[in-house]
Amino acid sequence: MSEPVRAKLLSRIGTTDDVVTLRGLREQIHERMEALHAEQPIEQFNTDLNEVHDAFIRRAISLSEAQMARLGHGSPPVPYAYLLFGSGGRQEQTLSSDQDSGMIFGDPDGESELERVKSYFHTFGQVVVQTLEQFGYPPCEGEVISSNPIWCQTLSEWKAKLDSWFEEPGWEVVRYLLIVADSRLIYGDAALLQALKDHFYRDVLDNRVIARHMLNNTMRHKVLIGVFGQLLKEQYGEDAGSLDLKYGAYIPMVNAVRLLSIQAGVRETSTLARIGKLHKLETFSKEDFELYTSIFRLFLRLRLMSASKKEEGLYINNGKLPRAKLTKELIDELKAGLKGVKKLQRFVQKQTTGRH
Repeated sequence: MSEPVRAKLLSRIGTTDDVVTLRGLREQIHERMEALHAEQPIEQFNTDLNEVHDAFIRRAISLSEAQMARLGHGSPPVPYAYLLFGSGGRQEQTLSSDQDSGMIFGDPDGESELERVKSYFHTFGQVVVQTLEQFGYPPCEGEVISSNPIWCQTLSEWKAKLDSWFEEPGWEVVRYLLIVADSRLIYGDAALLQALKDHFYRDVLDNRVIARHMLNNTMRHKVLIGVFGQLLKEQYGEDAGSLDLKYGAYIPMVNAVRLLSIQAGVRETSTLARIGKLHKLETFSKEDFELYTSIFRLFLRLRLMSASKKEEGLYINNGKLPRAKLTKELIDELKAGLKGVKKLQRFVQKQTTGRH
């Protein structure tokens, strides 16, 4: 996408007030981008696509603030930070995208104001979620979303919650901590997220045993390559013969790089930025940096190939690469890439436990 076209699109998104128009604009932009993705370097396409998603989400938040005022709730009573988690937090969304979000809001001056402030932001979170649904962004099925009070709290409540999660690191709690590690500010007060991340990384340093728990979660998804170097494809159902790219390639690599980044205190959230930072910190050699960067670019490209279109004009993505697209050349690339991810997983395990 050329710079003038990109600037014009982002400006149009940021100045359009009608929700129906914005929904149609999203569909139009994504159709244009689908046609362009084969012509652009994958990193540039990924940057452009995620800038578009960010622009729509920011516009939804801004319109929701105005909606709150029209409903008689007034303006935000304290500063707040609206966060993206998951692929949104990592700036790795595809043409399809749901909502993984949360909010931090400032602590009010007095206890008497707390309930009023919390009431405002819990309502506000619901309005934002509803607005984004109208744009075509469905809520996260796991309810990691700003309308859920668990993910919408004051800074003090967030810090206390992190402390409790680190003290009792069960499976689900560790998943939550890894979600927080991917958090990125999309709108609002950056200082609130900075304070949360400071607290998060301080807790990581104070609770070294947590790395073992995070390792178990990180290694949950197995790389889809067999002991003889064969691809492990789907065996049954309508997806038989396809490859589960999301959970058998992309997620294992995201998880491994994220755990290394947490241990190194790396605060970047995109996987490619994390790989680059780990190289600068000499966690990765130059050879491994180039290898893992190349593999992840491949996975970003293949994720776009697994998208399909709904009748309503929106894209869905089950993360599976159809058998028809698995050419011999692509199979060879995938095998090499998946072997690289297995190497990365072994390295993460060694770094975390001190042994293979």
